[in-house]
Amino acid sequence: MTFTDLNIDQDMVDALASKGIIEPFPIQSQTIPLALARQDIIGQAKTGTGKTFGFGLPLIQALGLHPEPGVQALVVVPTRELCVQVAEDLEIAASNRETKIVAIYGGKAYEGQVEQLKAGAQIVVGTPGRLLDLAGQRLLSLKNVKVMVLDEADKMLDLGFLPDVEKLFAQTDATRHTMLFSATMPGPVVALARRFMNKPIHIRATDPDEGLTQANIKHVIYRAHSLDKDEVIARILQAEGRGKTVIFTRTKRAAAKLVEELNDRGFNAAAVHGDLNQEQRERAMAAFKAGKKDILIATDVAARGIDVNDVTHVINHTVPDDPDTYLHRAGRTGRAGKTGIAVTFVDWDDLHKWGLIHRGLQFGPQEPVETYSSSPHLFADLDIPVGTKGRLRASTIVHESRARTAGSTGERSGSGGGSREGGSRPPRQRSGGSGAAGAPRTEGNPAHHEAGGGAHDGTSPTRRHRTRRRTGGAGGGAPTPPAN
Repeated sequence: MTFTDLNIDQDMVDALASKGIIEPFPIQSQTIPLALARQDIIGQAKTGTGKTFGFGLPLIQALGLHPEPGVQALVVVPTRELCVQVAEDLEIAASNRETKIVAIYGGKAYEGQVEQLKAGAQIVVGTPGRLLDLAGQRLLSLKNVKVMVLDEADKMLDLGFLPDVEKLFAQTDATRHTMLFSATMPGPVVALARRFMNKPIHIRATDPDEGLTQANIKHVIYRAHSLDKDEVIARILQAEGRGKTVIFTRTKRAAAKLVEELNDRGFNAAAVHGDLNQEQRERAMAAFKAGKKDILIATDVAARGIDVNDVTHVINHTVPDDPDTYLHRAGRTGRAGKTGIAVTFVDWDDLHKWGLIHRGLQFGPQEPVETYSSSPHLFADLDIPVGTKGRLRASTIVHESRARTAGSTGERSGSGGGSREGGSRPPRQRSGGSGAAGAPRTEGNPAHHEAGGGAHDGTSPTRRHRTRRRTGGAGGGAPTPPAN
């Protein structure tokens, strides 16, 4: 079956073909004929199965080849990243017609978005907060909306956006054509559909024998030690056939630390999390999609917008909070019918949480396997070449530290004074040191702690300071142990 068989206009068929999109996915083949007939639809399918074109193609076709200026279609999405992704997909489909599409979301200046609205954009893709904001300022009118789509409705519920969505529905004409798409259908979403939709048809584009998880994704669960995770991840990133990889962390701080650690190990990583401004997040996403960065570290806020077909691996740095979050994370791989691998690390304290996810997703008898970076089964499970280490290059920071230490030793030997330790002792680790001037520092990396100038001739202010501290403390003269 082709899109032509589904009565999609030839200009859109050609636009999709130019991007290598020829055959429709099940959710598309089931929803498109109904949507073209203006039937209200509740579409339920796993993430990554093509829901965007399932509602997008009929929506664009309903407006015609030469639509009148003004907002006639509204697509509401839960996150900024998904907003950008959906708008880009619709622009691909409408590239051979005069339809204008605008993405409306927070974190960016109003001016550009308002300018596109004033220029006559017919399709708005937006997040609830910014849409209501512009509507409240009378910069966005929804009274002429003919088609309204609610995408990722379950995520709307998770983020507390359903009241805002109801306000948006209230600003549109009751005769509009409405479509709602979601991976799961919790009760409040069903209630919303009943309230604002007209006799909707519920479509489930899933295989009843497949279970809750996608059959084309291999799920690997490890019980890992927190201090060994970075090393394990670095070895996984060197697996045979590893392509683009998404790593999910629980917190913004963990994401920031991990991207710095992986880049220092020689990998090409970017991060997307709440501490970055919108421009930084968009740059990171664009670099990942373009292949300039092949590792994306993200918190769950960005999960719904990572729609990249060639993601081969998803790594859960920590256990997700619930089964739905696990499904959405894992769904970043195995998209568009391809295969993928989802690796999850379970901390000892999170075994109970994993038990809930395990039962909720009907994984079967799959208990977390105790795993370290040296475990033979790690290499066998994920096709990692035997002998692989977790570093592509020596740390530049470690290298600079050693170079400075060697230079200090050479200077002492040349002066005839010599080192008290014979010039062979590595720099002593201590907390709170100021480091050499200009030396990069990273919290938690022992290589970043300097010995206060390196020379042990009694002239270093830092050295004298440390001696005074030892003299005044208990245990006089015992060296400070290395930080763990």
